[in-house]
Amino acid sequence: MGSLEKERTTIGWAAKDPTGFLSPYTYSLRNTGVEDVFIKVICCGICHTDIHQIKNDLGMSNYPMVPGHEVVGEVIEVGSDVTKFKAGDRVGVGVIVGCCRQCSPCKSNIEQYCSKKIWSYNDVYPDGKPTQGGFADAMVVDQKFVVKIPDGLAAEQAAPLLCAGLTVYSPLNHFGLKKSGLRGGILGLGGVGHIGVKIAKAMGHHVTVISSSDKKRDEALDHLGADAYLVSSNADAMQKAADSLDYVIDTVPAHHPLEPYLSLLKIDGKLILLGVISKPLQFVSPMVMLGRKTITGSFIGSMVETEEMLDFCKEKGLTSQIEVVKMDYVNTAMERLEKNDVRSDHCNVWHIQPSQ
Repeated sequence: MGSLEKERTTIGWAAKDPTGFLSPYTYSLRNTGVEDVFIKVICCGICHTDIHQIKNDLGMSNYPMVPGHEVVGEVIEVGSDVTKFKAGDRVGVGVIVGCCRQCSPCKSNIEQYCSKKIWSYNDVYPDGKPTQGGFADAMVVDQKFVVKIPDGLAAEQAAPLLCAGLTVYSPLNHFGLKKSGLRGGILGLGGVGHIGVKIAKAMGHHVTVISSSDKKRDEALDHLGADAYLVSSNADAMQKAADSLDYVIDTVPAHHPLEPYLSLLKIDGKLILLGVISKPLQFVSPMVMLGRKTITGSFIGSMVETEEMLDFCKEKGLTSQIEVVKMDYVNTAMERLEKNDVRSDHCNVWHIQPSQ
């Protein structure tokens, strides 16, 4: 993963304890190894996962921790064996920065399922050095886990695609759901859901947004271009929509029943789980058996899919609804995101720009 004989330092914004308060923190980066890319960070998306990590919600946090896994930056230096990038390139770094390269998933180019994958922060490299994320001025990353940002795709637009966009694109790609004419449902209209609507529409799908209330109807239909809006608590509307969808992408990261959404699927329809939920989910087996339906899940995506997804979004002109803030506003941004205190007519994806 690079030489440790010489190190350079950088400044990041780190959480020092479970309060999650971020403050400047100086730490060392390894020297650019033969397959490493030294990146000056331009911007980095803020994700709900960052909040869970800095506040130790999962009980696995190590401090000090510099979060951030939707990173866009400029290449400053490359190692002698780097062939994909050169100084001056705009590049992105996502959720993982390492893998074992020996297991079946790694050899199949689906390294996100490697049991020894290395997270972009709150993890350690094989030599024991901690990983730190993109809320920083710079990063050093193995070239395998770096992607080029297509020309014409703005850095702040590309950042959320490296997590939310990829998380939606990968299952649509893997399960053969990219063809036009399909009817899909997006359950939940958070960061992943809002990009999911745009990607599915760009693939030529009829898209229904499914939510627990009417609160985001205008946002879904008028701003995101969804074709229909379905309130899950409206029994009559749910009954009318039964057996109508080829897939439902479930982005809800909280415990909820599955039967209402299984009922929306056609024969051979797929319910794809993307939300991380700590409590077991339940369903009655006839809901699956009588329609030969599938309940499955997906985790981010591969590096190959990341490149495909970015090219797809550039080709289709897809943009995210974002709000850009400076680094010294990050704690307020985190608080607003946690409280869902964003403009009601937008599904904001927060960003930061490192202070220079």
